[in-house]
Amino acid sequence: MSHTLLLFALVAFIGIATPGPTVLLALSNGSRFGVRASVPGMAGAVLSDFVLIGAVAMGLGALLAASEFWFSVVKWVGAAYLAYLGLRMLRSRGTLALPDTEPPAAQASARAVFGRSFLVAVTNPKGYLFFSAFLPQFIAPEQPQLAQYAALAVVFAGIDVLVMLGYAAAGARAIRLLRAQGVQWLDRACGGALLALAGSLALYRRQA
Repeated sequence: MSHTLLLFALVAFIGIATPGPTVLLALSNGSRFGVRASVPGMAGAVLSDFVLIGAVAMGLGALLAASEFWFSVVKWVGAAYLAYLGLRMLRSRGTLALPDTEPPAAQASARAVFGRSFLVAVTNPKGYLFFSAFLPQFIAPEQPQLAQYAALAVVFAGIDVLVMLGYAAAGARAIRLLRAQGVQWLDRACGGALLALAGSLALYRRQA
């Protein structure tokens, strides 16, 4: 199992490190609020990891792969929410304050940061389909599957946290270097990327 987990961790790291909605939010949160205030967003993303993997273990991924209706429902909800976040970031006016000197009134609530990351992940049908295709390759059918899914979820979530910490730290560091209007332009870049991901999700088709 150790060799299987090592291979799984390697492949998972490549997939997680590739810029996606949750790591883009970590980057933006790090630039606006600092690494510490970005932690609730990481917690939301980690909870979504457990929800997605648990759902796949119970067969929800297979349901989305088989049902055009439910796949479309999840897809359009996810695309709409990504587009909403992208537009908000594009309209951001940014700030000239550094994360650790920004007044408390400008700080986003932990609940809002948590909710954005969580909702972005759980409303993305690609996640369910990806885990449905990806996880069974590392599951031994002759062994108890619940414990195996739990182990894979813990490894995936741990890697997810490390990657998001790296993105949040990069965002905070970039703002310290760029300073003037840095948050505004970083928000616009992340907003544009989220809109592109929303468009990609809207055009995504379930394979028959």
